[in-house]
Amino acid sequence: MYLSFFGLNEKPFSITPDPRYLFLSERHAEALAHLLYGIQEAGGFIQLTGEVGTGKTTIVRSLLAQAPENAEIALILNPSMSAPEFLLTLCEELGIGVPDTAAGSLKDLVDILSAYLLRAHAAGRRVVLVVDEAQNLPAEVLEQVRLLTNLETNTQKLLQIILIGQPELRDLLQRNELRQLAQRITGRYHLDPLAAPETLAYVRHRLRVAGATNEIFSRHALRKIHRLSGGVPRVINILCDRALLGGYALDRHQINAALVRQAAREVFGRRTRRGWIVWPVAAALILLATTGVALWRLKPFAPAAAAVRVRPAAATVRRKLPVSKPVKAGHTLAALLRRYRRETDWRTAYARLFQLWHLSYVRGGAPPCIQAARHGLACLKARGSLGQLRRYNRPAILQLTNATDHRYEVLMTALDRTHARLALGPTSAPVGLAALSRDWMGHYVLLWQPDGGRLRTLMQGMSGARVRWLDASLRRIDGIETSRPPDSVYDAHLTHLVRRFQRAHRLTVDGIAGIETQLTLSGALAQPHTPVLDPVDQAG
Repeated sequence: MYLSFFGLNEKPFSITPDPRYLFLSERHAEALAHLLYGIQEAGGFIQLTGEVGTGKTTIVRSLLAQAPENAEIALILNPSMSAPEFLLTLCEELGIGVPDTAAGSLKDLVDILSAYLLRAHAAGRRVVLVVDEAQNLPAEVLEQVRLLTNLETNTQKLLQIILIGQPELRDLLQRNELRQLAQRITGRYHLDPLAAPETLAYVRHRLRVAGATNEIFSRHALRKIHRLSGGVPRVINILCDRALLGGYALDRHQINAALVRQAAREVFGRRTRRGWIVWPVAAALILLATTGVALWRLKPFAPAAAAVRVRPAAATVRRKLPVSKPVKAGHTLAALLRRYRRETDWRTAYARLFQLWHLSYVRGGAPPCIQAARHGLACLKARGSLGQLRRYNRPAILQLTNATDHRYEVLMTALDRTHARLALGPTSAPVGLAALSRDWMGHYVLLWQPDGGRLRTLMQGMSGARVRWLDASLRRIDGIETSRPPDSVYDAHLTHLVRRFQRAHRLTVDGIAGIETQLTLSGALAQPHTPVLDPVDQAG
């Protein structure tokens, strides 16, 4: 209703989680670091708690996006079930087949799970169980969860467990009958609400992602939002959305403190005093607002991407950029963008990306994607997440926007779970992901080299060279050795292989090989003839 009035492309304060709107405050980044550390270390439980609406689900989504490649994560969102149902759900999340005769037997389910965990350990994979809303776990299920940590080798636990819940989870685990489980918790972290400066940055960040080009909320309004919401992100969203609607109704293009107070009266159903709100009412409204909103597994934003028709290309030799002068430590991303503003235009970024593919970019010639197509490369322009780019495993041009809304085009050449390396004009620098997420709204461009004919979405019933490539590539990923040639028909077996690959790489599991699935598969094959995202060498 108010989008065009404020110059927005979409609603900036929807309470449905969206990875494009991820804002990592210092506390959120620290909590995420604790969970990532827990994934890599063996043994025990990790516990994350926070009040309703403080961003626990956002942390879970970030965890899934930044998890190491060797980690298999089973996410259980609704743990209110019996012990056999819990184990069966865990097996389903890990893609473990369970015979009907074993579905109701705790012993059979534990045996099946134990065998799977031993195979994963032998293959160098880490299996992690993440339980959201863990304060709802029944006592018998909590005891079964504790017993799962007994699955171990002589040197290492086979299953890492992360419990995420409201503060009631801490009270639950302090019960005397659960003391054995509490003693196995190796890390605890409580997520606090946003501080006042973080609230201001949070609101501005969401508005910028939604397309805002000017300051819609005054500073007084932002301070009022923090006081009324207590820094709880979900309450901030509700207040801001209602304030925007009020501004639209009154034909005011800037939201002031008076509009925020009016929005609070309508949201909370009573007059609010300066500096405080009645928390029971706020908590009840948060719960009411979230009732019926299903939590969904983190997956990257994947809009329909325009892919060009390509022809086979000659093999290229993988090289790093020949000129990359590292910057001195201590330079912030904002300072680097200001310093190299003239060298961060899209033409320079494309020239450096083409250079990685050992191609020459012709300035003033055909559009970059047309030039790429002439060399057998497909050009993907989309909006997504760092987790998505990590799966694609290809250098990408990122569009950054600073506090003054100036746009920069920079090439990302390396990426790990904490840093990215950016080519900024004639230089390169490691940048923390938390800092990068403040200026990157998800827009990227990358090149890749598809094989097997015309690039298109593949599904059951299709045939041809592209389907043969898909079958052969999935067999190679799975280590399936067979003398028969790759199948040229997209049959039920190939659908099964696609679904298994999608599940393993946390894609939408639909059995349809779209551009996202094919590009992830191409990145997983790690062909030596194509540039890939290296780990970040912070030494330069």
